[in-house]
Amino acid sequence: MKELQGKVAVITGAAEGIGRAIAEQAAARGMKLVLADISEAKLNETVAALRASGAEVEGVRVDVSKAEQVEALAARAFERFGNVHLLVNNAGVALAKSAWETTIADWEWVLGVNLYGVIHGIRAFVPRMLEKGEEGHIVNTASVAGLVSQPAMAAYNVSKFGVVTLTEGLHHDLTLRKTRLKASVLCPGWVKTRIAESERHRDADQRTDPSQLHAVTAKTGLSMHKAVQKGVAPEQVAGAVFAAVENEQFYILTHPETKAGVHIRKEDILQERPPTLLPV
Repeated sequence: MKELQGKVAVITGAAEGIGRAIAEQAAARGMKLVLADISEAKLNETVAALRASGAEVEGVRVDVSKAEQVEALAARAFERFGNVHLLVNNAGVALAKSAWETTIADWEWVLGVNLYGVIHGIRAFVPRMLEKGEEGHIVNTASVAGLVSQPAMAAYNVSKFGVVTLTEGLHHDLTLRKTRLKASVLCPGWVKTRIAESERHRDADQRTDPSQLHAVTAKTGLSMHKAVQKGVAPEQVAGAVFAAVENEQFYILTHPETKAGVHIRKEDILQERPPTLLPV
């Protein structure tokens, strides 16, 4: 999709981080915006800043784990602007725990936002986009953790692998039906965002008590915090997203080292050996 001027973008997880950077670059390309996030205060700040720059933008508080809220978001976007040309299912959370340390509430939270949030976005928006019959693009945010597995990240890994295969299937379905919609899956490595602080969005009684974690799990969580702080700028990731949209590129790998990890995983599978533990 080369021409973006005057077209409509819907972005979830848009209040800060990668989502906000994508919104800013969409606005710079002359797109109209509908931005969604669970953090209303941060969302309002982003909407105000973009409006001040001259963008036509609407903000909607949405919990993407709730199907009815994403459905309402789609209805509002189409009512306001008539169509959606770029859908970015970007909202996400992270949690550092082993599979058995992860509570049912943890699993439901991580999968609800990271995987079901994307599922709800596809179900709410794609039928409407297809009905309009115009050119469009869906970008789903996964992670390098959707391509290679890390320890003590059980729910996160599952959610991101899920987004990758979901988007691959979406690509096949859209292609076989000869639609005008394209799909991409974004698999960034470490990005300087607040993803490591995701539990700030949870009720206090559901947040992880660090003192109860095994030392190995705690070390992984600390490594994640440090890696995020040294990560690439969200603007760099956003630039890669728009390059992919404009060039109809499916896999968006923002970190060169990702390919080496994918190659190692491929060899692990082909040689039927245990998975290689890659550095964080």
